[in-house]
Amino acid sequence: MDKMCCSSCDLMFVFREEGYLFLHGMDDMENMYPEAIKANGGLYLSYRSKEGVMEQVQTILSKLDRCDHIEGNLVQAICQPSIMYSLHQLLQNIKEHDMIQIIRQTEFISFFQPIVSLYSNEIIAFEALLRDPLARVSPGRLFEAAQATGLHYLLDMKARKTAIQSRMGVIPHGIKSFINFLPSTIYNPAFSVKSIIQHIERHHVRPEDIVFEVVETEEIVDIDHLKTIFSVYKQEGIKVALDDFGSGHSTLEVLMQLVPDYVKIDRAHIMNCHQDLTKQKRLIELVNISKELGITSLAEGVERKEELEFCRDIGIELAQGYYLGKPEKTPKVLVSV
Repeated sequence: MDKMCCSSCDLMFVFREEGYLFLHGMDDMENMYPEAIKANGGLYLSYRSKEGVMEQVQTILSKLDRCDHIEGNLVQAICQPSIMYSLHQLLQNIKEHDMIQIIRQTEFISFFQPIVSLYSNEIIAFEALLRDPLARVSPGRLFEAAQATGLHYLLDMKARKTAIQSRMGVIPHGIKSFINFLPSTIYNPAFSVKSIIQHIERHHVRPEDIVFEVVETEEIVDIDHLKTIFSVYKQEGIKVALDDFGSGHSTLEVLMQLVPDYVKIDRAHIMNCHQDLTKQKRLIELVNISKELGITSLAEGVERKEELEFCRDIGIELAQGYYLGKPEKTPKVLVSV
């Protein structure tokens, strides 16, 4: 007997290799399924395997499309009393069954990548990067599955807490931890920050040693909500950063509205910047605006000495990338540039 997770409420439900799929509000499809049991305002269809129920759901969806049904409004699938799924979500969760188990059950670890001052050549921080301790799956695949199944809140929370507790006894006070977060997972900033502060205190970490950075894979839809998140973090002494700047959704306008403590410049703008006049012009403009706003600039994805030297020459203050150090389970606190 395997367990799966409710995408919206994170409750567990039982998924059996054989059983019944209850389709609520589909009485009008009774003629298409003469073998179905009609009861409780819907149809019960039996299945005998994981593959069998997936095939049934796909068939139902194709029939609904041909009949011009609006699946999201008219049809839900139920796998346990009070836990309702759309057919599309149920299909997605069954497909990602193994990934759901990994997300729910794994005690993740953090790897650390150094962030270096281009003035002093010293490590001033490490970015904490989520890893599966058994190396079964990549971080990108983890977050892809979490997003598809509605578990991005759970995974994001586990990633943040793992990053905080992983620095204990490994990273000394005064060296910061850069930690990713998804704005969409923070519904109530005050409550979320209170929970994080409690976790920070429990693991004897200083709030001023934490920098939360907005993951750029999410489009910033509600700028005011993100402003509130940043404001609440800052009130607690936690720093904030805008990640992967310039890769898609982040613009100079967004930067000027949010005014984070750090702006992390996407590696696409850093790669071969010493040879690209267009990139150089944009980087210089960004550095000047950042300095005017009191924002610390950080170059991501530095892989060559020439890139690092150009970034230093135009006034970028911090850098991160394979040239300076790869993510490691046990971070080194010294670096040679």
